[in-house]
Amino acid sequence: MTQVRSELTRFLRTETVGGALLLIAAAIALLWVNSPWSDSYVAMTETVLPIERLHLELTLADWTKDGLLAVFFFVAGLELKRELVVGELADRKRATLPIVAALGGVITPALVAAIVGFGVEGMDRGWAIPVATDIAFALAVLAMTGSRIPAGARVFLLSLAVVDDLMAIVLIAVLFTTAISVLWLLAAAACFAAWALAQHRRITPPLVYVPLALISWYALHEAGIHPTLAGVALGLLTRVRQDPDEDEAPATRWEHRFQPISAGLCVPLFALFASGVPLNGKVFGELFTNRLSLAIILGMLLGKTIGIFGISWAAIRFGVAKKPANLGYRDMFALSVLGAIGFTVSLLVAELALADVGDGSAVELAKAAVLVTSMAASLAGSALLLRRGRVHQARREARALEPE
Repeated sequence: MTQVRSELTRFLRTETVGGALLLIAAAIALLWVNSPWSDSYVAMTETVLPIERLHLELTLADWTKDGLLAVFFFVAGLELKRELVVGELADRKRATLPIVAALGGVITPALVAAIVGFGVEGMDRGWAIPVATDIAFALAVLAMTGSRIPAGARVFLLSLAVVDDLMAIVLIAVLFTTAISVLWLLAAAACFAAWALAQHRRITPPLVYVPLALISWYALHEAGIHPTLAGVALGLLTRVRQDPDEDEAPATRWEHRFQPISAGLCVPLFALFASGVPLNGKVFGELFTNRLSLAIILGMLLGKTIGIFGISWAAIRFGVAKKPANLGYRDMFALSVLGAIGFTVSLLVAELALADVGDGSAVELAKAAVLVTSMAASLAGSALLLRRGRVHQARREARALEPE
C-alpha cells in the first residue's frame, strides 16, 4: 500500500506539471493563430513529414495526433492496468464509485449532445466529443486550487478520469474505424501476443519491445484503426506486479520513463498543434448560436457535471458505492465540475468526427467550443474548490482548538 500511495503521489505531481505545460502550449497556439503571423502557424501544422518507404504521408499535426498521442495512451494504459490490479480499482467496493461516476460522465453528455445536435451534419459521431475528461488539465486545476481538500478527492478524480478515458478510447475504436484490413489487424494482434508472451517470460531488453511497439502502431495504422490504440493495448498487456528479485515491476519502470515524456512533451505538442483556433467575431457569434457548438458546450458543462454527480449521489444513496473518506457531497459536486474539462481526447475526437464536414469550419468551431467550455469548467471548479477548501480548513482549525 505504501508503494501504491507513492506511485499515486508521483503520478499526480507529473500530471500537474503536464497540465500546466498543456495550458501554456494551448495559449501559445491561440495567440499565434490569432496574430499577424497566423500563416506561419498554418504552414507549420500542414508541413508534410513523410516516410516514403512506409507510405506514411503525414503532416506534423497528424504526427502529433497519431504518433505522440500513442505515448500518452500507453501511459494511460499502464496507469489503468496498475489501478485495476493493485490500485483503487482493484478493490470492488472502492472501484464502484469512480466506475459508475465515469459511466454517468460518458452517457449523460453523449445524450445531451445527441439531443441538442440532432440532425446537425457531423453529429452522427460528434456526440462523442464531450465524453472525455482530461486527466492532466483537471489534476492541474485541482492541485492549484484544491490543496486544502482531503486527499480522497485526488484519488476519486484520478480513478474517474482513468476509467473515463478508457471508455473514450473504446468509442474511438468503434466510431472511427471504417474499412479494416484483416491481414494488418492480424499482424497487430501478433505483436500484442508477442508483447504479452515476453512479459510472461520476464524478458527485459528494450530491443524486444521497441520494435513490437513500432510495428503494432504501423499495423493498426494500415489496418484502418486509429493507431494510438496500440499504446493502450500494450499498456494493458504490461505486468504490474513485481517479482521478488525486481526493484520495480515493468509497468512502474516504464511509467517512470515515459510519463514525463508524455506529460512534458507529447501532450503539450499535441495541444500546440490542435488548439490553434481563430477566435474572431464570426466564431464567437456562432459559438452560442450554432447547434453543433451548443451541443458540445451543453454536453460538457451540464452533461458531464450532472452525469458524474448525479449517478455518484444515487450510487451512494442506494448503498451501491461508498462515499470517499472525509468528502461531502459539495466536494464531489466541485470535482464533478472539473470532470467537465475536456481537452486532449475531446480535441482528438473533434478532428476525427468532423474532418469531412464542410470546409473545415465545423472542426474549428468544435475546437473553440471545447476550449471555451474547458476554461469555463476550470474557473467554476476552481471557485468551488477554493470555497470548499476554506470550509475544510476552518473545520481542521476548530478541531485543533478542541480540548483533548
